[in-house]
Amino acid sequence: MQSSWRRACKAKEEAFLSGSQVLALGDSLTAGNGVTPDEAWPSLLAKRTGWHVINGGVSGDTSADALQHLPALLDEHKPVLVLVTVGGNDMLRRLPQEETIANLGQMLVRIKTHGAKAVLLATPKPSAAGAAFRSLSAADFYQEVADAHHAPLIKDSIGDVLSNPQMKGDPLHPNAAGHQYCLKNFLTP
Repeated sequence: MQSSWRRACKAKEEAFLSGSQVLALGDSLTAGNGVTPDEAWPSLLAKRTGWHVINGGVSGDTSADALQHLPALLDEHKPVLVLVTVGGNDMLRRLPQEETIANLGQMLVRIKTHGAKAVLLATPKPSAAGAAFRSLSAADFYQEVADAHHAPLIKDSIGDVLSNPQMKGDPLHPNAAGHQYCLKNFLTP
């Protein structure tokens, strides 16, 4: 049974064996705000796949912040796969969407230039109605960026978690069950 990670990364499938270097680049959703480091999805992914997953999540990071951190992380860890989960703080801070799109695009180009495969993980757009009706959905610009850069996109997993009060530790972050749900959706064939 082939996971969605491997399907998404077919071009380098041979590189995704146990022990492969993988970078999870993101904000508090990746860092694991509100859960222990072992409960955050990057740690769960490492345990499940045997990959060496570096948690590059920094609480509060915007796409510009992540873009600034990326070159040093690529040089230090030399990942074969980079999982990009940023943009939520851009939306919460109402930063211009064009800047977020440009920053995500630059990240995907740098990752590819470095010789790694990138997978984009969408975060939901802030929505009072979506929160009230438990139906948060990914911001449209993630699909635009993924299409423009021919990058795989995991679209709804985080939105599904943040739409379910039983999977949240606070209004913006998954609890341990939410991180497990994200991982299960990431790995679903």
